[in-house]
Amino acid sequence: MKYTDNSINILTTNSYKGIGNAWIVKNLKGNESVDTIVSLLNKTIKGEPTTVEEFEHLKKEFETKLEEKFNDCCDGFVALGDHNFPQYRGNVKDSEKPIFLYYKGDIDLLSIENKNIAVIGLLNPEEDIEERERKIVACFVKNGATIVSGLAFGCDSISHMQALDSNGKTVAILPSPLNNILPARNKGLAFQIVEEGGLLVTEYGNDFKSQMELSSRYKERDRLQALFCDTIVLAASYAQNSAERWKMFGQKLDSGARLAMNFAREYNIPRAVMYNENLDENNPMFDLNRDVIKEQKDVIIIKQESFTETIEEILQKKQIVKNATTVQKNLFD
Repeated sequence: MKYTDNSINILTTNSYKGIGNAWIVKNLKGNESVDTIVSLLNKTIKGEPTTVEEFEHLKKEFETKLEEKFNDCCDGFVALGDHNFPQYRGNVKDSEKPIFLYYKGDIDLLSIENKNIAVIGLLNPEEDIEERERKIVACFVKNGATIVSGLAFGCDSISHMQALDSNGKTVAILPSPLNNILPARNKGLAFQIVEEGGLLVTEYGNDFKSQMELSSRYKERDRLQALFCDTIVLAASYAQNSAERWKMFGQKLDSGARLAMNFAREYNIPRAVMYNENLDENNPMFDLNRDVIKEQKDVIIIKQESFTETIEEILQKKQIVKNATTVQKNLFD
């Protein structure tokens, strides 16, 4: 299992009470000495100050835990300041920036240089939705994109499987540790993703302790789907009030896609929706797609009759941004 001294320092720092992502992003750039970290901690933590000795003891415990618990299921652990810690997309407040990741597979697939497209949606899509989503994913892969999703049932699984069927790479972002993949019924798919050159990634090293904590983790997973993609594509999803709109009372409607699309809007990450007015106008499974179209004038609409051209345009925008970034980097090198 690969990790650096810096990544263990970040993990240890995060274990102190009151020290979260925002504090670490604000105070650490990565690769600080333990003396420096302890000095910074003692300016913040309440009660008895910590010591270098205590920090080193905690650090050793975390290192032992990584080796014992994850050696067989995890290829590595990366954190803020590591050379291969992936750069997020969009504009995000410090408290929502990732600070470390456990991974299995090719972590470089999350590189800012890569063309990453998140494809998400509901848990129980109709056959027609699946067919259309598969065509879109296949076209993205054909044009060199890596497909990002959340390993959930339905549209997430479809996007991962079609990426593999198209001989492409795919990234699954998990709400659980790598030694307890969720959903359990998708473990086979998860293993296949890694075997075929893809990536499993998570922020979690421990199992959840309650259903409430798991729900929170799914929300955090949805934020990472937005942060590690250049464009997020919604295949189909109910809206928050779909049950009321269509008198489907008592039916539980999934919310992951709504959360991920909301995060993308907040972070100013491009959003796209699969939608054909003639086909989808009276289908509640496209309620969220319609809502996104109404709330964002420049949202990208992927229509059945012109999806190839639209996908090429989406990826061309990424190439323009990539070229501009390369020029800027060269100017300052």
